[in-house]
Amino acid sequence: MANLDALKKQFIDLYGGDEQGISVFHAPGRVNLIGEHTDYNGGYVFPAALTFGTTLLIRKREDKGLGLASTNFPDSKTLSIEAVQYDEADDWMNYPKGIVNELHGEDIVFTSGYDLLYHGEIPNGAGLSSSASIEVVTAYALLALEKQPLDTVKIALLAQKSENEFNGVKCGIMDQFAVANGKKDHAILLMCDTLAYELVPFNSGSYKLIIGNTNKRRGLVDSKYNERRSQCEQAVGELRKAYPELKLLGELNVEQFNAAKHHIADEVVCNRARHVVEEIDRVLQSIEALKNNDLERFGALMNGSHDSLRDLYEVTGAELDAMVEAAREVEGVLGSRMTGAGFGGCTVSLVHEDSVEAFIAEVGQRYKETTGLTADFYVCSIGNGVEQLQ
Repeated sequence: MANLDALKKQFIDLYGGDEQGISVFHAPGRVNLIGEHTDYNGGYVFPAALTFGTTLLIRKREDKGLGLASTNFPDSKTLSIEAVQYDEADDWMNYPKGIVNELHGEDIVFTSGYDLLYHGEIPNGAGLSSSASIEVVTAYALLALEKQPLDTVKIALLAQKSENEFNGVKCGIMDQFAVANGKKDHAILLMCDTLAYELVPFNSGSYKLIIGNTNKRRGLVDSKYNERRSQCEQAVGELRKAYPELKLLGELNVEQFNAAKHHIADEVVCNRARHVVEEIDRVLQSIEALKNNDLERFGALMNGSHDSLRDLYEVTGAELDAMVEAAREVEGVLGSRMTGAGFGGCTVSLVHEDSVEAFIAEVGQRYKETTGLTADFYVCSIGNGVEQLQ
């Protein structure tokens, strides 16, 4: 967790005044344990909030200004809270601006302006939801200080809409939902189509989750993300020959898909759809495994997920594959897979506590030999969703 005294000093150096009136909020990053590229297809995902994320210091202003600054980026600016517009040059600042824009759309009238200082502990571009963390903490803090209701499901939807419409990233709901609704030592079984969810205890016993950052930067907007979405939509259109009412791939089980897949003319499009339907089935099997304390089964399902994302959905890439291959060779590893949208970003592995040091050393070395890149590793715990700290 961030050093709040040091951050308050930075806030005062930046904005003046004293500590009086500074409120502190925190939203986590998230890792998806299994269920990838199922969210926008109306299927199940299984994310968990992490203990590290984005800390926000915020204080009311005398005017209607909006001060935006971050300890992670050099750029900062003050604009009007009553008129925010997307500007590519503003980079990360478009995430909080998008939230302010959505709150205007919800007819929230700001009683004052605000100064904000963000401190992010999530590696930017790693696929652990730094943008969702910024969006959710901003929405939660502004609503709290304006004495508005704090409905975390609604906040997740608001943050997703901001990312979709203001920032132009057609992400599903999973990231914002996990960041807003996480709970310590639990993962979230979320049905993305209906937002029905269940908090499932994640009792990993003597096993640790290790996130491996490939340090291969990926940008969702310029990746193949939107292409995969349209391929899934194409599959739904062709599967309607068998199921006229079908709206999303997530409505089909494996048997139903296999009975109708011959209607999909393009083999690549069929592979995309097959991944989605089988991945949703893997999520449900993994919940059963956890409830039976069968971590070996859970690890095997993680492996199956990665292999499908590599072979059928084709979103892994050389770096993620190299890291997963190296991870699976280490003794004490039950499973390893890419997590997030792919094309770089992170892996998540389930590793026995006695093997953690060997894992970091061996996977790091093999990964560097294979790719020339230096990986970062985080032994992580599952934490709470967005909350006010002070």
